[in-house]
Amino acid sequence: MSAIEVILVDQLDRPIGKMEKLEAHEKGLLHRAVTVYVFNHQHQLLLQRRANDKYHCGGLWSNTCCGHPYPHEATQHAAERRLREEMGLALTLTPMFTLSYNLSLSNGLIEHEFGHIFFAVSDASPQLNPDEADACRWLSLERIQQEITLDPTRFTPWFLHTFPRIRAQLMRFLQQADALKA
Repeated sequence: MSAIEVILVDQLDRPIGKMEKLEAHEKGLLHRAVTVYVFNHQHQLLLQRRANDKYHCGGLWSNTCCGHPYPHEATQHAAERRLREEMGLALTLTPMFTLSYNLSLSNGLIEHEFGHIFFAVSDASPQLNPDEADACRWLSLERIQQEITLDPTRFTPWFLHTFPRIRAQLMRFLQQADALKA
C-alpha cells in the first residue's frame, strides 16, 4: 500500500504541493484538512473517541470525524469519505467555514492545517471503524463545554481550538435548513 499524501497549501488554501501525511505533520507544514460535525435532531453533537493506536491523539475525544483530502480529491468528497470510513455514515455534508491552526501535539507532531468544517444532521447510529474510533456518544454543546472545563486534556487540540465557534455556526446552519424547508 502506498503512503497517504496530503495537499500542502498556502495561507489562502491554494495548493503548493503534496507530501506524505506523517512527514507533513513532523515538519509542521500547512496542509488541507477536513473536519465533520454531525448533530442529531436534538442538536446534540456526535463525538468520537479516537482509537488508542492512532498515530496521534489516541484515546482522546473529538469531533465526529476528520481527515485530509487526497491530492486531486474535492474537499467535500474527502469529508464525506472520511465520515463513511470512520463512522459508517453516508451523509451529504454542508460546508460551514474554514480556519487555520498550528497546534503542537504531545508526541512531537504538529497539526498545521487549513481546515474545512462541515456539518450534517442525522439520527442514524454510527458503525465505528475500530481502527479509527473505539467509542462515540451524543452530547449537548453545554455538556461538552462542561467536560472541557473540567478536563480539557480528554479532548484533541484541534477540537478545543474549533469548538468555541461551533454554537454560533450551528445556529446559522439550523436557520439555513429552516429557510430551505419554507
